[in-house]
Amino acid sequence: MRFSLIPFLLLVVPLAEIAAFVVIGGQIGVWATLGMVLLTAIIGSFLLRWQGVGLFNRINTELRANRVPGRELVHGVMILVAGVLLLTPGFVTDTLGFLLFIPAIRDLVWRSVKDRIVVETMSSGFASTTRRPGAADGVVDLDEDEYRRNPDPSSPWSEETDRLSRPGKPDSSGSNGL
Repeated sequence: MRFSLIPFLLLVVPLAEIAAFVVIGGQIGVWATLGMVLLTAIIGSFLLRWQGVGLFNRINTELRANRVPGRELVHGVMILVAGVLLLTPGFVTDTLGFLLFIPAIRDLVWRSVKDRIVVETMSSGFASTTRRPGAADGVVDLDEDEYRRNPDPSSPWSEETDRLSRPGKPDSSGSNGL
């Protein structure tokens, strides 16, 4: 029988948090314990913002150098998890969150998972963002005076097209084309 880690953690982590609250609250008092939990949440939000911006800049640098930012993306996920852990009230989650904000710890995790992670890229399909005039891309840009409609009377849609092009004129069904 296969044992999953997630249900085990969902049971053990809250129990560890309750035990930590009882022990720490008994040592320093209720208000100091609540103050520490609030302080770690505030510090965690600042760390998340500070390291997140730095990571975003490193991802942009890798992308501009035409390299796949696999390591940076995994670090981004770990920083996100660290921020969530620090915003979650508790001392066990705060400890894990602070550990994930340490780059050496994240590198250790990266080295252990990098062989199991595949980062695939997809090209955008655009060779360049500038277009040459007259390029064969299927787009023709016309001004209003360069365009006119010549309906084909033999088309089965010509009545409907004609009716829809003249608003306010009811069709044969009386539904006014809507």
